[in-house]
Amino acid sequence: METLTHEERAIAWTYDGDWVRIEAYGPNGLRLRASTFAQRPASPGALLDIAPVTPTIERDGAVARIRNGGITAELDLQGRVRFLDGHGRLLLEEKWRQRDTVAKFWTIGSETVDTISALGLAGREFRPLPGGAARITVRFEAKPGERLYGMGQYQQPNLDLAGCVLELAQRNSQASVPFVVSSHGYGLLWNSPAIGEACFAANGVVWTSHAAHEIDYWITAGDTPAQIVRQYAQVTGTPPMMPDFALGLWQSKLRYRTQDELLAVARTYRDHGIPLAVIVADFFHWPVQGDWRFDSREWPDPAAMCAELKAMGTELMVSVWPTVDARSENYQALVERGYLVRANRGVDVQQEFLGNTRFLDVTHPGARDFLWQTLKRNYGDKGVRLFWLDEAEPEYGAYDFDNYRYHAGEVLAVGNAYPFHYAQALHDGLSGQGETEMVSLVRCAWAGSQRYGALVWSGDIHSSFTAMRNQFSAGLNMAMAGIPWWTTDIGGFHGGHVEDPAFHELMIRWFQWAVFTPVLRMHGHRDPITPPAEPFRDGVAQCDTGAGNELWSFGEDVFAILRRLAALRERLRPYVAELMRTAHETGDPPMRPMFYDFPEHPRSWEVDDQYMFGPDLLVAPVMAAGIVEREVWLPEGDWIDAWTGRPEAGGKTTRCAAPIERLPVFVRAGALVAQAFADSLA
Repeated sequence: METLTHEERAIAWTYDGDWVRIEAYGPNGLRLRASTFAQRPASPGALLDIAPVTPTIERDGAVARIRNGGITAELDLQGRVRFLDGHGRLLLEEKWRQRDTVAKFWTIGSETVDTISALGLAGREFRPLPGGAARITVRFEAKPGERLYGMGQYQQPNLDLAGCVLELAQRNSQASVPFVVSSHGYGLLWNSPAIGEACFAANGVVWTSHAAHEIDYWITAGDTPAQIVRQYAQVTGTPPMMPDFALGLWQSKLRYRTQDELLAVARTYRDHGIPLAVIVADFFHWPVQGDWRFDSREWPDPAAMCAELKAMGTELMVSVWPTVDARSENYQALVERGYLVRANRGVDVQQEFLGNTRFLDVTHPGARDFLWQTLKRNYGDKGVRLFWLDEAEPEYGAYDFDNYRYHAGEVLAVGNAYPFHYAQALHDGLSGQGETEMVSLVRCAWAGSQRYGALVWSGDIHSSFTAMRNQFSAGLNMAMAGIPWWTTDIGGFHGGHVEDPAFHELMIRWFQWAVFTPVLRMHGHRDPITPPAEPFRDGVAQCDTGAGNELWSFGEDVFAILRRLAALRERLRPYVAELMRTAHETGDPPMRPMFYDFPEHPRSWEVDDQYMFGPDLLVAPVMAAGIVEREVWLPEGDWIDAWTGRPEAGGKTTRCAAPIERLPVFVRAGALVAQAFADSLA
């Protein structure tokens, strides 16, 4: 028969080998685990090992309850679960439709609905697979009028994810960070790195893992989205303190081919009087993929290069790919130690870009240490302190997730954690040297990546206004998924001819927006492209290079606008530094949707084309060609037009001028950051 039990900090249910366990975890939080397999010690997943909390536990006939602060879970004798907030309001309820379910009712409007059904649908479903895992499905009842945010980075314009189906998988330009925030006052972390889906439909919510041993999710309740995100940060971590130097302009392109070429660009910025925070040596500065060192033929003296850059106030960042060619000097050692990803079938070539390669298995602690020790010896000891972790999904030549396995398990079961461990390799290495302020540029993320200093960028996106609009929503949803550090390739990555007036407009509009994002970063593969002088050298394919991607590469008129905007970013640095400190201390993202700061205003949940950059700057990007004015909603309160200094009363929508040289920005009245704009007008 079914059994309900309780412990000091948890309630549980068992029947015929199935089990459910709900424990108090973190502030106003509960963790649910359930399975049809024998119970194992809990894997942390994305969660930190935090101090235990003592909940209130009650038993009322056929229902057990556990309350932790502002959230309560009810578990009945049939194993069904629902969650309520501190006021007794329903937050989330499993969806069961079975004949033998005891009559259960809930109200939608004035209609009472009976859930007894011949459909045979369970709220939790396990379909065992060969090898001891199962395909897992969890169903929740729909909540009319609910809005949903977070979940990571998806290439779509939707800010509100209600009605969306999302693949839980890592791909180039897609990052699955499965934490969702509801307008109904809860946040839910799907604490499984398995490949799967999340369906937020009008007739119910469905979470699926293609291969897992158990259901594992964490839920928290809060009165505001900010409270929910902060509570999530307490159980998954906050980012380190962003280094102060990183708050300025980052310069990158595909790609600087030589040490002399890179230094010439840095010197030109210096000569123009434009502070340059970071310059990047992109991929294929190495002899062979997997060597993780400079090719001395193009980069003869990295130590001298780093020293000269530092003297100019600029840090060097180097690209790191996890791809390892069989011709690499490190290949044999990595194979012998089991440090590479393995295929389950077929020829074990996992990517074919300029070589047949396999991926480093960063889920293996030994592989992470091997990578760090190699990077330290070949880069760190020469003055490099910043690393760009590219290909972090990783980007398989074919995304056949069922064909690969890691040290941690089959990719179907653990694959989404790859970028988490990739960032961990650098974080652990740098912190082992005593670093406390660190940042790594990473092309993907999973829940918890923020605590390893992951600055996530949105991958190889197209150079178009459509792509820009998608990045806008992607960045805000990454913020709501607990990833405070996020950036894009300004102007997009693929395409964009340096002499095309249409691309000039896109570049200006994108750069304007990027000034008000966590990191201002130039990157892209610009047309016209120059092929390599030697298609092959020593039998190794060589990489092409794009046209210039520096501020002056698009003509004098564009340069004049971009350098003024770069100067504005410099004046904003004290404000941005304070946002980064807040992110480190509380988890608050620097850029966030309007409802984060104004949840009490219904309009804030509807507006999806403007946002807050910290508490004092309201930013309304121009994300289409030919636009010279746009509407901006101002919440109640007193505002100042950042460019004109003109006061504006809130509680209304206003039409604002948006000439090519600026985007609408409003400052809260009395905020000190207004001075940065006043100085730009002086």
